[in-house]
Amino acid sequence: MTENTPEPESSTNEGIITLRGAVFIGIGSMVGAGIFALFGEAGAIAGAAVWVSFLVGGIIALLQGYSFSKLGARYPSAGGLIDWIVRGYGSGLFTGGIVMLGYFSVIIVTAMVAVSFGNYATSLLLGADAPQYWVNIFATAIVILLTAVNSIGAETASKAQTAVVTIVLIVLSSFAIAMLLQLDTTLLAPASYPPMSYILASVALTFFAYLGFGVIAFTGGDLQNPRKNLPRAMYISLSFTMLLYVALAIGVFGTLTVEEVIANADTALAVAALPIFGQFGYTMISIAAVFATTGAINSQLYAAIGATFTMAKDGHLPPVFGKKRRRGQGGTQGLVISAILIIIMANLFDVTAIASIGSAVALVIFALITIAHLRMTKETQASRAILWLALLTTSLAILLFAWYTLITSPQTFAILAATIILAWVVEAVWRTISKRELST
Repeated sequence: MTENTPEPESSTNEGIITLRGAVFIGIGSMVGAGIFALFGEAGAIAGAAVWVSFLVGGIIALLQGYSFSKLGARYPSAGGLIDWIVRGYGSGLFTGGIVMLGYFSVIIVTAMVAVSFGNYATSLLLGADAPQYWVNIFATAIVILLTAVNSIGAETASKAQTAVVTIVLIVLSSFAIAMLLQLDTTLLAPASYPPMSYILASVALTFFAYLGFGVIAFTGGDLQNPRKNLPRAMYISLSFTMLLYVALAIGVFGTLTVEEVIANADTALAVAALPIFGQFGYTMISIAAVFATTGAINSQLYAAIGATFTMAKDGHLPPVFGKKRRRGQGGTQGLVISAILIIIMANLFDVTAIASIGSAVALVIFALITIAHLRMTKETQASRAILWLALLTTSLAILLFAWYTLITSPQTFAILAATIILAWVVEAVWRTISKRELST
């Protein structure tokens, strides 16, 4: 714990986001973050045991959620995990690199989800043979639209999120139940599973689908009674999402062979609907994908408001990021700049190819937050045993992913390493330009 850290915001904050609103922000951010395109990639590593990978990933997320809940209840803030990192490590270069790395991860993840939205919207509205530029048009349009929504204010963003996620959950839950009732259990036979090391190596990839739970941390500044409601929102959203993912994974791999899932990697969930619901099911899943990715982008942009404001306030980003917009009460210039960066990445880079990098980077950040939390347990009253378990499981997932990636895709491993190094380089350069002194 560093000296001169600010006191936590009041735990009885008269916020404008309710418990239900925070839960829907969390679920919406998670369910849209790659679940519709993950089955093929995960199946290539874990085979029909993808449901195990989702289960293990969910357990790790719950352990990290416990840490986040304790920190968020003690230090409710719109800055979320950025505020906790500064409290745990001070404001030196090391902290700045972690914060910058987290910002990189948000931009990468949101850009990927925007492209996913573009793919589904193009297929749904214009057909599978539509020109590729329509994907970019739709991806750009949804980011601009949701940036405008978040600029109006947190209450509007929360209401929009609740409406979107309700539709998604009705469709996906109904679909999951229907698949479970018509399973071909022979397709899920454990004898066909790959070695456990491969299944665990896929956890870093499936964990991508849980990344959105961190967004809940940024509701602290707007949430009603955050000391009580932030932990509740964290546990409810994570538990429900994990059950949904496991059910969908069992359903998909109990309906299609592993080869069929891999062959239809981008639309495996929708293809699995064909044997049960026909073309109507395919269309409904595609509609759910459009709404789910919309919810995920909305959640990430909401988090960008608090994240960039806190980063600018602490000097990790230029002051312009923290300036309030002239019109609207909820937006900042940081939101707009972040949206522009997301649009650039979505249009100029193959973000789907580096989705696993965003997940691995997030795992690294979560592990570092857990280490920081171990230094603050007197203040948060968290169980050190649970925090150590969270740290060990997260570290294991990182190491297995690094091992598997180094063997199967050295280029991806090199990009991962370069991304991590770049975060500290950017932070060091900005400190030099802004002439900020390093804290010891």
